[in-house]
Amino acid sequence: MTTDAMGIALEEAAAAAARGEVPIGAAILRDGVLLSRAGNRTRELDDPTAHAEILAIRAAAASVGSQRLAGADLYVTLEPCAMCAAAISFARVRRLYFGASDEKGGAVESGGRFFAQPTCNHAPEVYGGLSAEPAARMLQEFFRSRR
Repeated sequence: MTTDAMGIALEEAAAAAARGEVPIGAAILRDGVLLSRAGNRTRELDDPTAHAEILAIRAAAASVGSQRLAGADLYVTLEPCAMCAAAISFARVRRLYFGASDEKGGAVESGGRFFAQPTCNHAPEVYGGLSAEPAARMLQEFFRSRR
C-alpha cells in the first residue's frame, strides 16, 4: 500500500505542476482506504495555506466527520513545512511518509524539527525518503523551467 499511496501523491504533484503550482502532492489513508488526495493550490486559490497536506487534511477530516485523523497515514512528496507539520500534529495523524527532504523549508527532519519540540503534543511516526528521487526530480524540473 505504501508504494500505491505515494504514487497517488506523485500524481497529485504532477497535476499541481500542470496547473502552474509547485508540484507537491499528498494522500491520506486509513486502514487501506483512501480518505483524501490533494495537490498544492496556493496560486489558484490565492491562499498561502493551500498546501497539499493542509488540503488533504481538511478533506479527510470532512470525510470522516472529525478533526482528528487517528489511525490515518499521510503520504506527501516533500518534507512538510512548519505550518503543515503543526496541522499534522493537531490532526493526530498516525504516520507521516514523505519523499524528498527540504533543507530550506522543511520542519520535520530539517529546520525547526517541529515534532521534536517540547511544545508538540502529538508526533507521528516519520518515514522520510519514500520515492524521494522522482519527487525531487519533479521539483527540480518545475523550478528549472521557471528560471
